[in-house]
Order: sequence, then C-alpha cells, then structure tokens
Amino acid sequence: MSVQEAYAEVGRITRREAKNFAYGIMVLPRPKRQAIAAIYAYARRVDDVADGDLPLGQKRLQLEELRLALDEEPTDPVFVALADARERFGIPREPLEALIDGGLQDTEQATYADFAELRGYCEKVAGAVGLACVPVYGSEDTEHAMTLGIALQLINIIRDVDEDQRLGRLYLPQDELTAFGVEELALTPQFQELMAFEAERARTYLAAGLRLLDTLDRRSALCVGTFAGLYRETLDRIEANGFDVFGEKTRLSTPRKLAVVARELLP
Repeated sequence: MSVQEAYAEVGRITRREAKNFAYGIMVLPRPKRQAIAAIYAYARRVDDVADGDLPLGQKRLQLEELRLALDEEPTDPVFVALADARERFGIPREPLEALIDGGLQDTEQATYADFAELRGYCEKVAGAVGLACVPVYGSEDTEHAMTLGIALQLINIIRDVDEDQRLGRLYLPQDELTAFGVEELALTPQFQELMAFEAERARTYLAAGLRLLDTLDRRSALCVGTFAGLYRETLDRIEANGFDVFGEKTRLSTPRKLAVVARELLP
C-alpha cells in the first residue's frame, strides 16, 4: 500500500468516526491534515480495542501488539500513514505509547478515587493526543496541548456517563460522588449539582488549554479553535438540557457545526 493510499484511508476513518476533529482539520494544509488524521486513526484503533467485546486478556494482548507495531515495518494503512507522519513532523513515540497505556488502564480500572487519579488517566487517553499533534501544528507548547486534551476528555466523560456505565466504567471521581450525595447515576438534583461542578472544571481546563492558540499559525489555530468550539458547544447543550445524559447522546447537527466553524473563521 502506498503512503497516499494509507492517508486516504485514515482520512476516511476520521470523517466517519471523528466528527468534531474532521470539521477542525479541514482548514489545515493537506500535509498537516493527513498527519492529524493518522494520529486520530491510530488513537481510534487503540480505543476500539479497549472498548470492544473481546475478553480482557485478548484486549491486553491486542493492545500490546499495537505497541509493538510502532517499531515494525508497517503494512496496515493506519500504521503506514502514522509512520510517514512521524517522520515528516517529528511526532514523538511517548504519547503514542501513552495511548496504549490508557487503553490498558481501561481493562484494569473501572472507577477513580479522586480527580488526581482521573487526571492521570485523562493525560494518557487525551492529553497524549495533544502531545502527538502539537509538533504537527508547529508548536512546542506541550503544557497547554496537554491541558486542552484533558479538557476535551472531561467533556467526553460528562457526555458519556450513561454509555460508560453500560461498559462497566464510572469516571466521575468517587470522592466527589460522595461529597454531592450521589448514590446512583440518575437525574436527581444531587447528580445535576455534581455535573455542574464537573462542567465548570472542564471549562476551566478548556480556557487554560486554549492558550495553545497563541503559539500556532493561523490555520492551525483555526483547526484547534474549531474542534474546541464544537466541544464547548456540546457542553453548553448538555448543561441547557439539565445534564440529562441518560437519553440519546448529545450531538450537534451539521448546520450547528458549520456555524461553529464559521464563527472561528471570523477575525
């Protein structure tokens, strides 16, 4: 498989699976867009194994095989594209391995005692994506790239409470559940108060992480600002709906997404 064929495949994966990122990266020059798609497709591969239906032992084996594949001559299109992107932009190995460590953690740990413990997990599964992407954007601001990744993961956690519960996982910190008197995951006043607290934390991290934009060229800043804006819009919708995350997952319509993109394009 040629490199361009591999990039075409990771582009298809990103458009199909990563609606927010796909809207963001469309403003990037082609080489950067392809590289970010390769990173996303790799992260999606890791996540699909961790969240799949295989027995835990097989999940762990497959995740370790993905780690080994980082050093092998690639034949899979995701790894062909990723290898080229790594060489072209100097994407470090460490965050790619951290994603695997986060996937393994999902096979071993279902609850989190406090936010410090949860933040460590978020650094692996989302902050690591920021660290992988930041050299593609042409920045060295790893601190704010990490913070932004954590912010987006916190929004995902709020949105996916019900879905994660069905997977046997609960990412809301145990000490905060206790502090707010949440005894079960249901739309109670206590749960809503807790979620408002979690939303405010996510917004704080998002505001801090967006300082990354100060170190980016215009098109890279548009990319990051767009998908961050889509996540912010999702959080706003969840809050406006009283944090009812137990029905249909909150998703933005195509016109709403295009409106966010247009807003980011305005000077």
